[in-house]
Amino acid sequence: MSVADRRIALVVIARDEGRRIARLLDSVRPWVDEMLVLDTGSRDDTVRVASAHGARVEHFAWCDDFSAARNQALALAPADWHLVLDADEWLIAGGEALRALRAAPPDFVGALQLRDRFDQSPGRQAEAITWLSRVLPGAVRYAGRVHEQPLHDLPVRRLPLVVGHDGYVSERLADKRGRNRRLLEQALAEAPKDAYLCYQLGKDFAVYDEHAAAEVAFERACQQPGAAAAPWWLDLVARRLFALKCLGRHADAVDFAQTQMEAGAESPDFFFALGDLLLDLAATRPEQAGELLPMAEAAWRRCLELGERSDQVGAVAGRGSFLAAHNLAVVLEGTDRAAEAEAVRAAHPWP
Repeated sequence: MSVADRRIALVVIARDEGRRIARLLDSVRPWVDEMLVLDTGSRDDTVRVASAHGARVEHFAWCDDFSAARNQALALAPADWHLVLDADEWLIAGGEALRALRAAPPDFVGALQLRDRFDQSPGRQAEAITWLSRVLPGAVRYAGRVHEQPLHDLPVRRLPLVVGHDGYVSERLADKRGRNRRLLEQALAEAPKDAYLCYQLGKDFAVYDEHAAAEVAFERACQQPGAAAAPWWLDLVARRLFALKCLGRHADAVDFAQTQMEAGAESPDFFFALGDLLLDLAATRPEQAGELLPMAEAAWRRCLELGERSDQVGAVAGRGSFLAAHNLAVVLEGTDRAAEAEAVRAAHPWP
């Protein structure tokens, strides 16, 4: 097959995404040969909008199985390469890397950087960064009812593709509440020792501030053999520390953190969560503040030493820079070091 014959297809499964899907299709259209949208039962104008923005639309009867839908979409868009995205995602950068796939034999899986936006506080958003295998050779298919994964034994290469996602901002969380949770619980009933599913269930509870249920799921994940070697482990660690802090279980959180010092040695997200935990503990035990505040300070200084680590799964932008600097400055001001606090903020300004 000549280079010119290699084809790239965008494949999307969508339902009731009429307000967002044009953004995705417009961002990808210049770089691919075909765009296939598999509609799973929209009641809005998803089909009309997708067609108007250059996609071929097919239909699928939803059966509570994301892999089944993804695999049908892949089968309906034969290509040497498939770019798999969701309707609430869009291409930020890296179109040339997609175009370059026409000269690349499909003998690897490509990972892209997903920048996942979420509401950090009223009027202010943050981003968590994840690397996901979403550029697939044509024959690769998915497995898993929910949080499905591509099945393959190919090498994975990180590509200079950056994709945005805003499916977890507050205005959209209510629409998604319960959808993935139900499917995760069904999947766990079938595979009760699957650490990845436990981790994903914990994340689902956590985004709705259901910290007790999140901790049950995170603890269950931690109990599974091999979980600590998974690429998502440090994200679980940071999330679990936060959940335990919110539950007031500081002693359990500190004990868990101590077991993860080696694993988290190069993770600003780990040290950020640790500093947050120690500061909260100091607030609840003011008699120990003289011991705890220097430890929190050291944790946030370590974040700044490590800097941003967008290569790490679940990394939240700012925890190696401006977010850590803000928290550090709060401690410095509270311990009569206002000039030093000002210098820290100046060195790591809020974007």
